[in-house]
Amino acid sequence: MTRVVVIGNGMAGSRLVEELLRRDPTLEVTVFGAEQRPAYNRILLSDVLAGKRPAADVTLTSMARARRFLGSEVAGIDRVAKTVSTADGIVAPYDVLVLATGSDAIVPPVHGIAGPSGQLLDGVFVFRTLEDCDAIAARAKRSTQAVVVGGGLLGLEAARGLLQHGLGVDVVHGMAHLMDVQLDGAGGGVLRRSVENLGVGVHLGSFASRVLGSRSVTGVGLADGREVKGDLVVLACGVRPNVGVARSAGLAVERGVLVDDQLRTDDPSVYALGECAQHRGEVYGLVAPAWEQATVLADVLTGRSASYTGSRLITRLKAMDLEVAAMGDTRPGIEDCDDELEVVVYADPVRYVYKKLVIRNGVLTGALLLGDTSTAGVVSQAFDRGSALPEDRSALLFAPRRSAAVELTDDAVVCTCNAVTAAHIRESGCTTVPEVALKTRATTGCGGCTSVVKGLLASCTPALERTVA
Repeated sequence: MTRVVVIGNGMAGSRLVEELLRRDPTLEVTVFGAEQRPAYNRILLSDVLAGKRPAADVTLTSMARARRFLGSEVAGIDRVAKTVSTADGIVAPYDVLVLATGSDAIVPPVHGIAGPSGQLLDGVFVFRTLEDCDAIAARAKRSTQAVVVGGGLLGLEAARGLLQHGLGVDVVHGMAHLMDVQLDGAGGGVLRRSVENLGVGVHLGSFASRVLGSRSVTGVGLADGREVKGDLVVLACGVRPNVGVARSAGLAVERGVLVDDQLRTDDPSVYALGECAQHRGEVYGLVAPAWEQATVLADVLTGRSASYTGSRLITRLKAMDLEVAAMGDTRPGIEDCDDELEVVVYADPVRYVYKKLVIRNGVLTGALLLGDTSTAGVVSQAFDRGSALPEDRSALLFAPRRSAAVELTDDAVVCTCNAVTAAHIRESGCTTVPEVALKTRATTGCGGCTSVVKGLLASCTPALERTVA
């Protein structure tokens, strides 16, 4: 019997265990998770913080019969003896070891942020785990003004959650516009208008340089001299791959643990996936690549031929309740157009809508849809395939009167997190979104495909009714 040890019980590790034991129930699988809780959907933490979902609703229920040690952090790997050891004295032998250690929240080197012991100043929190949600929510009950450091997706989600607690909220972001990783300047401007309309203060163009307060936080000072007052500060400054145990074991590490196309490290008995893995120079911070890697690695470890060649990223998410779809290279602007490059932009800031297509030699190479993602399925399909585009580009920006979901071909990927196609949903026999989620896993990742799934179900219903008649 092959002994597989998985270090990490997050979204990547838990999915791998499910996929492994579905293929080969005879495997002896042991999982070590640093957190006390079962695996959960980290993407939905803002809903937990906002009180929209209880923690139980984001738990990733597992039917896989693995041995799990939760709240048991691995302290070392002995690659010669092929064992892992934990801080609480557990030693587990392995034939195959998988690192799914994920990422840690970045705490910026800001003056006054922590005491000599390294403990964050009272009232300052990171936003990464369910435990963080509990701590922030408890503090919010005795706070009046919150400052979120970081205007990326995570920061905006934290701000959205804090608003639900009745706090005033300010967002501090060092870059020139919000969500600069996904959006261009114009799109970031439309998003800022929406965020400010919700009552959130936005402070751009200067990084946090100090935390104010001695015993407890009273605000954040910016590098340009501005001060933003608050008695609760949430750090949403990005994440860093957790590679400490891999580096200590002597495995090859750069930003992440280096892996090949079979997700194998430089030790043939050790593999890595998810946010801690670096493949062909890329470290992915999204759930879809992690779950794609889990499928490939489960095949590899059960003797099937499989390779991971990288992920073509199509990001679907919500930013302060505005839906966003982003893919490819969206940096070119209208001023960059030439014989080979075409840029199509539609902006309606009053209604918080911004759309952009980047087309090179007739092929869609980048797209942004903010505020109205009704054509996201069709646009994603064109981007993923590099297929010919309609002469009237507006057909990609505005949905026809009948749902754009009807236009999707069967092999179009609807749920990028779980690689669920339109055919999977049309042929599932499901009539509701919860049924689709249970049967195909669509909508159970970021949830950004929910509207497309609803459109597909609506388009299928008449056909089902006719069949019954």
